[in-house]
Amino acid sequence: MFVVDLQCTAVFRRVPEGYIAFIEEFPGANTQGASLEEARTNLREAIALVIEANREMAREDASGGAVIREPITVTA
Repeated sequence: MFVVDLQCTAVFRRVPEGYIAFIEEFPGANTQGASLEEARTNLREAIALVIEANREMAREDASGGAVIREPITVTA
């Protein structure tokens, strides 16, 4: 596993139960929390889980064939 600094957009919405949160750039990275800080913490975990799940699905899709994997830097 490698570490990358990637800046994304976190969106937080106040609801009666606390906050709901999602990342604009990562469909599926969403969560909630009783406080804004809890929602932020949960969102970081959700991002990590989405990235790991995507990596695993990509590995499964590419199994049995010759593939090239390499790091890539994205500037958006």
